[in-house]
Amino acid sequence: MSNHLDQMRKAYDKWAPIYDLVYDGLTAPARRTAVRAALSNGKRILEVGVGTGLSLRNYPRDTEVYGVDLSYGMLVRAREKISRRRLRHVRLIAAMDACRLGFADEIFDAVVAQFVITLVPQPEVALEEMARVLRPGGEIILANHLGAEEGLQAAIEEKCAGIAKRIGWSTEFKLSRIENWAQASGMIERVSARDAFPGGFFKVVRLRKPSDSALAA
Repeated sequence: MSNHLDQMRKAYDKWAPIYDLVYDGLTAPARRTAVRAALSNGKRILEVGVGTGLSLRNYPRDTEVYGVDLSYGMLVRAREKISRRRLRHVRLIAAMDACRLGFADEIFDAVVAQFVITLVPQPEVALEEMARVLRPGGEIILANHLGAEEGLQAAIEEKCAGIAKRIGWSTEFKLSRIENWAQASGMIERVSARDAFPGGFFKVVRLRKPSDSALAA
């Protein structure tokens, strides 16, 4: 597992200098939708897989944003943005494995993971960690390309699976996998998904953790 993580870290270290040029415009609508969803839960936000910090400018100045990522190269770019744009609402940028988050239980209003969940070796473990650090009643917000379950789009994606994998997207990872985890774990009470630009290629998925009152009931 550590070898796989090292390979991922090195791959994204290499991507870091050109990541914004390739992905900024393409992912911006989904990122903004994810940020709005997170803010509807409160002002203390954890960004898992913060990358080069593309989303950090979208948070209001009265929030508290904490960003973690596996890639040191990506984090260098994120810190440059924070300094250049004076993003004082960003309280922490740190190297961290999504499956081993170094935070106490139930301290964030929302946990955002953008274009990450299909890449981690153990996505269910990462989701469990996100749920652990999330307060009752808060939400995990995922922005990602998720493979079509069936039909023509699923057939096309199967043909393009090799190309998608090389640019960091998975056609095999589907929304049903997230829904199955949520049902089996008992840590999430509701899962919803919304299409985002371009043409539903990306989805923003919201997973709500039960509130204390719901747990008591």
